[in-house]
Amino acid sequence: MGVVILNFKIYEEGSGKNAMKLAKIAEDVASRVDDYIGIAPPSIDLAEIINAVSIDVYAQHVDAVEFGSHTGRITAEMLREKGAKGSLINHSERRLKLADIDFLVSKFRELSLTSVVCTNNIATTAAAAALNPDYVAVEPPELIGSGIPVSKAEPETVENSVRAAKDVNSKVKVLCGAGISTHEDYVTALDLGAEGVLLASGVVKAKDPKKALEELVGLR
Repeated sequence: MGVVILNFKIYEEGSGKNAMKLAKIAEDVASRVDDYIGIAPPSIDLAEIINAVSIDVYAQHVDAVEFGSHTGRITAEMLREKGAKGSLINHSERRLKLADIDFLVSKFRELSLTSVVCTNNIATTAAAAALNPDYVAVEPPELIGSGIPVSKAEPETVENSVRAAKDVNSKVKVLCGAGISTHEDYVTALDLGAEGVLLASGVVKAKDPKKALEELVGLR
């Protein structure tokens, strides 16, 4: 049993009505496997989807701010009030300063939210693990959306990131991201020591997202 977190990003295929369809697909597949499946829809669709599905729903981003004059920002408290499980933090498309990551991980722990800190190499994975998040997700930026899975292109990055993270914090869970799309990619990530995968386009932009997700978790 592994962990699958599906990031919808703001692809047209994963926004608005399409986001709801994709969330329902993920819920259906999750009900038929032992694997843990969570989803991260666009912020504007977050609350509606949380109320519509039984699986865990994550935000794609959260800001390192308290309540106040921060127009357009999203606080951790807002996520908790809406019922989100947690959030991705420091995705390569929404990089944060180390101090902000530290602030958010601590805030999430205080609010009983799940933190998924994204990293891009072995050194940053170790640094992130030291902050004691629930997950670190290593994703080399050059492979994101490429269709080339990190578990094959850079297996040493996954293996060494897992080792580096566990050396710093034995309790942290490590996810593998970037280019993951097939069951083989998923199994390879697990074989390299990761607890699961963080993926997006391999399912969201697939011609048949349900088939793609089923294939990923071995239902086909």
